[in-house]
Amino acid sequence: MATKTLTVVFTDLANYTASTRRSDREGLRNLIATHEKLVPPVLERYGGRVVKNIGDSYMALFSAATDAVRACLELVETIPEDGQFSIRAGLATGDVEEIDGDAFGDAVNLASRILSKALDAEVWFSQATLLCMNQSEIAWEQVGRFQLKGIPGEVEITRAVPRRRAWLPEVVVEASRTGRLVRIQRGDPLPKLPPRPVLLLEGFTPGTEALRSFVDRLPVVDPACLWLSTFIIPPADRIEWLTAGRGLVIGEPIAVDEALRETNRPSSQTGTDTIILDVSATAVIELVMAGLALPRVPMSEVVAGYTYDLLSDGRWVNRSDAAIARVDVSAEGVKLVAQAPGVRVGDRQAVPGHAVALQDGDEIGTAAGVVIYRETEGRAYSGLMLADSMARLSVAPGQQAEVGREPNYPGLALPDRRGQENIRWCLGSRAARARESGFTLDRALAGRQQCAILPGSDGVRLVGQHMRCPTWVLGPDGPEQVNSPRLVRPGDLIIVGTTVIAVREPSG
Repeated sequence: MATKTLTVVFTDLANYTASTRRSDREGLRNLIATHEKLVPPVLERYGGRVVKNIGDSYMALFSAATDAVRACLELVETIPEDGQFSIRAGLATGDVEEIDGDAFGDAVNLASRILSKALDAEVWFSQATLLCMNQSEIAWEQVGRFQLKGIPGEVEITRAVPRRRAWLPEVVVEASRTGRLVRIQRGDPLPKLPPRPVLLLEGFTPGTEALRSFVDRLPVVDPACLWLSTFIIPPADRIEWLTAGRGLVIGEPIAVDEALRETNRPSSQTGTDTIILDVSATAVIELVMAGLALPRVPMSEVVAGYTYDLLSDGRWVNRSDAAIARVDVSAEGVKLVAQAPGVRVGDRQAVPGHAVALQDGDEIGTAAGVVIYRETEGRAYSGLMLADSMARLSVAPGQQAEVGREPNYPGLALPDRRGQENIRWCLGSRAARARESGFTLDRALAGRQQCAILPGSDGVRLVGQHMRCPTWVLGPDGPEQVNSPRLVRPGDLIIVGTTVIAVREPSG
């Protein structure tokens, strides 16, 4: 049977499981009836054909990608916000084969997987759907790149932006919270700018001479700090703006206003990350987790290359769908791949999914703050991704402070990154054995008790404690292996496995 190129839509009740727990049988029947009453008419009004309904989910086929996205947008925009339920949608475009009233094909599988990642009241779709739809009719923005079950590689996902919603990039959120956001309406004079400003231009029409003229009159600012608030933007104007290294905030003015107000409302949430801190009034030194060390590859005929993902809270993890950036290390060098909008390398915005080769001293602006890439010489490491974290340990005279995966008290515990999904393996039996035995970079390069810091009358000494996993100190010629006790001073960088530890003066 011949296939057709169609857009596949899956919708479901985003909070269906929670609703069933709270409802009796009558309430559940009413929920399903309301869902069935609201969804099919909207899909059909835009030319969609409902293929099947499985309780809380619909599958429909559309001949036009634009109509499919518009139908889903209407669903999320018109469902009553009474807390009873919300709709989410996943879409993909490609070849579809219809057999006995059902639909099959890669596009069907992809749409289903995208739906599984979509958030409440959001419309997420594939790159093929984006390319097929009329981008001048629909407001959209990139969500990021995801690994989807059963789908090879990573999938770039986009979302449609409803008129009542605006998702602010983390750069804009942080600037708003710290008083560095400068909102400039068309026609306003340029106000006095604070240090490290983030400028949000509002009321300008993309691609117009008025916008170009205003930008030309700005003082010298980092292009990555210039953001344009707009809603539907033609593709050519979008490309022109982003190619210049600037950013976009997609949303209607009222929605952007509300999103900015929301960023400045007090939050009652508390963080869940562990902060290791041994405060001592007599501390002589402070150890601070200060970034990610990148071992050189190929490594021992086992690792041909690897990646680490950066989260918005500053943590480096093996792999995450919530990553904002990814560092990729191979024999050719170190590259950064933005996983979400709002990441810059130097003075340019990084395009999600596109690799940028890093050079010594590059500043990487992210939602987690600025990360500095430092290239290193020597056989052990390719470079360091430097940014201080909140994990730190104050060390007082007479104490022996350990560093490792399971250090004795008082100690600084290294991140426990599990899994092998970030490793590209070498060929051969040695790599196969390592993979089967559970090899990871973090566990292979650092021990449970890796090294110790001992303040003394003649200074602070660093002592290696592990027979097989060396400890390093960054010297003028690159990382130097610690083969015997050596003095360390504030400003030194200690490298333990894949973790950088900065030696600092006590902070308090």
